[in-house]
Amino acid sequence: MDPGPGTAPIQNDCETELETKTNWSSSLWSWWPSWRPTSMSLLKTTESKILACIKNDLWARFVTLANQDRIWTLSLTNKGTPKSAEQAPKTPLVMVHGFGGGVGLWIRNLDALSRSRTVYAFDLLGFGRSSRPSFPSDAAKAEEQFVDSIEQWRQAVGLENMILLGHSLGGYLATSYAIQHPSRVSHLILVDPWGFPEQAKPETQQSEDQGTEVVKRPTIPRWARTIVSILSFFNPLAVIRAAGPWGPGLVNRFRPDFKRKFEDLFDDDTMTQYIYHCNAQTPSGEVGFRAMSETLGWAKRPMLQRVHILPPSMPVTMLYGARSWVDSSSGDRVAEIRGKAHTKVLLVDNASHHVYADQPDDFNKVVENICQSVD
Repeated sequence: MDPGPGTAPIQNDCETELETKTNWSSSLWSWWPSWRPTSMSLLKTTESKILACIKNDLWARFVTLANQDRIWTLSLTNKGTPKSAEQAPKTPLVMVHGFGGGVGLWIRNLDALSRSRTVYAFDLLGFGRSSRPSFPSDAAKAEEQFVDSIEQWRQAVGLENMILLGHSLGGYLATSYAIQHPSRVSHLILVDPWGFPEQAKPETQQSEDQGTEVVKRPTIPRWARTIVSILSFFNPLAVIRAAGPWGPGLVNRFRPDFKRKFEDLFDDDTMTQYIYHCNAQTPSGEVGFRAMSETLGWAKRPMLQRVHILPPSMPVTMLYGARSWVDSSSGDRVAEIRGKAHTKVLLVDNASHHVYADQPDDFNKVVENICQSVD
């Protein structure tokens, strides 16, 4: 039964029991859940507050995969729009969040983008409210586990094809998915995608005295190299969990931008609390991300080495924040590799890495135009 506009179905006792077990599983430190002020229940409560802002018809549920992993999924439709009986359903838009995120971060976009077609958003395997299985340490195998979960999700939901949009890590995984399952992707939208460029090699210069090639060392300070070296032994967000009861304050202090981006919707710490609860749980997808990453966040398997495998006719739009730390030149390189006829690179002014939240109106307009070009 459809729960109605702006609501999500209530979980049953089995789901609650599973969430409780998830909090305690896959952790050598069984005392940490009490040390960290978080739980899947608190994540659910915080997310529910965010999703209460949605005005279109919302259906929220776990989608169970063949291996029994579960993907937390939202689907939105605008039932207020009359549809002709002869009108074919429009290609759905599927949105994939980035590292450390979840479906709640799309709150500025879901209503606007679901006016004319169904929109799906899900928590990647190992993130948010989805299952948190173990991931292999091999980069290719970790990537394949993510991509396989997306394909299993598509099959379980029953989508024949989709407009696939991915942000940051989601853009990397969406591209990998489109390479492996091109017939399922009508248009690939990559928003500030992570993991495309190859790691820069040390510059070289000729020695005037000997005429030999001398490697120019990077100018990273020794202390910074030491910290990076130490942190490489830990998962990227381990500090949030290690901070225990100080974790929420740590997120507030170091990511105040998340509060500012949504301050007209929430006048409290709802969004930073959401970020905290998404990432203070037992690490899983974070482990998979670390397996795929080099030091300082470069991908071990850069996507620029593989974009030529995408079908030349598949439309690809790469959308960057003009003030983002992600270099848009990777998009230009993709256009050179694939040809500019089916590859577009767009910049959104006054937007940083989180384009969809910094300039939601511009973002929604661009994505809606792309969707209308499909059908």
